[in-house]
Amino acid sequence: MAARNVWFSRIWRSSLSSTSSRSLVDKASRDGEIRVFIVSGEVSGDTIGARLIVSLRKISPLPIRLAGVGGSKMSQLGLRSIFPMEDISVMGIWELSRHLSKIRIKLKQTVEAALQFKPHAVVTVDAKGFSFRLLKQLRARCSQQGLDTPVHFHYVAPSFWAWKGGEARLKGLADFVDHVFCILPFEEEVCRSNGLAATFVGHPVLEDALKLNQEKDSDSCKLEGNGNDFRSQHGIPQGQGTTLIAVLPGSRLQEVTRMLPLFSKTMEILKGSSLPQLCNVMLAAPNRHVEKYVTDMVQQWPVPMALVPGGGSTHLKYDALKASEAAICTCGTVAVELQLARLPCLVAYRAHILTEWLIRYKAKVPYMSLPNILLNSSIVPEALFGACTPTALASSLMELLHNEELRQRQIASAEKVIQLLRPPAVEFPNLESRWASIPSMIAASTLLYYSK
Repeated sequence: MAARNVWFSRIWRSSLSSTSSRSLVDKASRDGEIRVFIVSGEVSGDTIGARLIVSLRKISPLPIRLAGVGGSKMSQLGLRSIFPMEDISVMGIWELSRHLSKIRIKLKQTVEAALQFKPHAVVTVDAKGFSFRLLKQLRARCSQQGLDTPVHFHYVAPSFWAWKGGEARLKGLADFVDHVFCILPFEEEVCRSNGLAATFVGHPVLEDALKLNQEKDSDSCKLEGNGNDFRSQHGIPQGQGTTLIAVLPGSRLQEVTRMLPLFSKTMEILKGSSLPQLCNVMLAAPNRHVEKYVTDMVQQWPVPMALVPGGGSTHLKYDALKASEAAICTCGTVAVELQLARLPCLVAYRAHILTEWLIRYKAKVPYMSLPNILLNSSIVPEALFGACTPTALASSLMELLHNEELRQRQIASAEKVIQLLRPPAVEFPNLESRWASIPSMIAASTLLYYSK
């Protein structure tokens, strides 16, 4: 790892010494500010975008001015979203088809707003369907109108590695994407081999651990919450036969409305058969539609429930996970968060039948959760598609609660997963050594000192 870090540092020093006069920050200096147009279409992207904004403001030698589309976290940092982020938060082929007309209108609205803002950089975060259409149209319009072309960054590489023929689809992206911020270790090399400039910045979920543990003078990526305090504050008995299972239903309304009723029936089965003193803690995503749906569902929940609202503190979230004995989650970024907490979990996923059929036909990896994909092993149990039934979920959770070997295997594998997701340290102007391996800081530095 040390040799790799030195190699990266030499590359960046060489790059900066030869091209610093043509960097993005240098070109923006004539305007006295850096204008960043940033677009996210979902909760995880809103978090990534917010972290990037904070990092840009910490290290930029010029003021940062924002415009674009985002959620609650970016709004707290001063972004006035053109429209609610939830308007473009749709996943799945069939699910998307019902919203195409609205999304086309939002796409046109976003392009016009970007042109009016005259950004130095455009950053799209994940949501590749909307993002790539936006970047493509924006580049075409700038060319047609003879306007200065902003630098286009895309944060979170498309999951080309997961689909048959996926790598071939990278080849045309360089026409309208200037640089990709990759969050998985193998993506940078593949992007570059297909003519797409890219940097592995590390997985954004690691920032919770890296920043909180820096306060303790540690570079550990393990997050230890205070489970006893959480149980006391929420009236959950310590011991006495009480079992606490964390429920994480997802961040998009369409997936939450599909998964949460399944999870409710699962808890009803567990309570009636094996766990009479079962309790749940539910972590809601900071999505206003999701929070409303979850709040309504909790009123009818079959077991006692502690609700952690979206947008709560990182400490509260990991206190809740520390208090829990296992978790059930919808497939997504949260599986990595559970690895940070070293909490054994079950990953579940259902979609529209046509979306499920497409995944079966086109996917070339046998797993859906990121820990399993990285380790190429079924370390984390998955209940997918037709196998995702309340009875099957209840059975898997019982095994996860009582099979100590299975639990320890997940906990031990977490360290391997986290190390794979950590980026090497880099060197940039204004980047202190303590920030040199923090994903958003690497992304921010790459953006500021970017040059073709």
